[in-house]
Amino acid sequence: MKDYFNEAHPIISFGYFVLVIGFSMFMLHPIYLIIGLVATCIYSMLLSGFKALKFNIVYMIPMLILMATINPMFNHEGATILFYLKSGNPFTLESVIYGVISALMLIIVIIWFSCYNVVMSSDKVIYLFGKIIPSLSLVFTMVLRFVPVYKKRIQKIILAQKCIETGEVKGILNKLKYGVKILSIMTSWSLESAIETSDSMKARGYGLKGRTSFSNFKMTTYDYYMGIWLVINTVLVIVSYFLTNDSAIYFPTIQINTTNYIGYIAYINLCFTPVLLNIMEALKWKYFVSKI
Repeated sequence: MKDYFNEAHPIISFGYFVLVIGFSMFMLHPIYLIIGLVATCIYSMLLSGFKALKFNIVYMIPMLILMATINPMFNHEGATILFYLKSGNPFTLESVIYGVISALMLIIVIIWFSCYNVVMSSDKVIYLFGKIIPSLSLVFTMVLRFVPVYKKRIQKIILAQKCIETGEVKGILNKLKYGVKILSIMTSWSLESAIETSDSMKARGYGLKGRTSFSNFKMTTYDYYMGIWLVINTVLVIVSYFLTNDSAIYFPTIQINTTNYIGYIAYINLCFTPVLLNIMEALKWKYFVSKI
């Protein structure tokens, strides 16, 4: 499915992810976390389809259960004691809830970053930071592409080795030798590519004084409207959060304020911005098609 938010200006996209990731990390309020979780899961599915759903279920749910179980074993604060461990320390309900909240925060941030990696391509990162910190932006974009590139290369090497060698590799020692062989080929290939990349950059004048840069990204009226939308909702979230004392306390007893309705609506608007944009564009497309 086409993602219309991906077509926004890099400043808008980057600013959006900074906001939602920042709020997810520092606002450990259950309502904000639930809103963020639903928004990021839906958006990740729009970007990656069933693959994102599988990732969210297979990896994120076990992480949630693991952190909710482990946290009370080390954090013994809380007034509601469920039972005592063999060490004599209490296993409290508040610690379990706080473990779930912490796990939700971590899961939301991870999924937001997965969406960031899809939307913020290397071209966008270089456009944003190339003039300010060119060396760091180049290193950052190259690091981001290492994992997918190396994964594809390893798959090609394994496929080539299967064509050369007949039969399945059996035994721990043989499998270890096979893995070392794959790693050795991969290392040689990567070093050779690094030399070629270095020569190519030098030939194109990278690092010379007075070099110019080219970009296809331009701010449109649509981008300005989206920027205003993000700023308004961000201000509403922050101001209402402090004015209503929208806090969540987990120790020694759980005390959660749930009266900040303006903040919740503004946070929904903020987190669901890409989803709302895609829905709006889909409805607009259907409307124009119906007029043909």
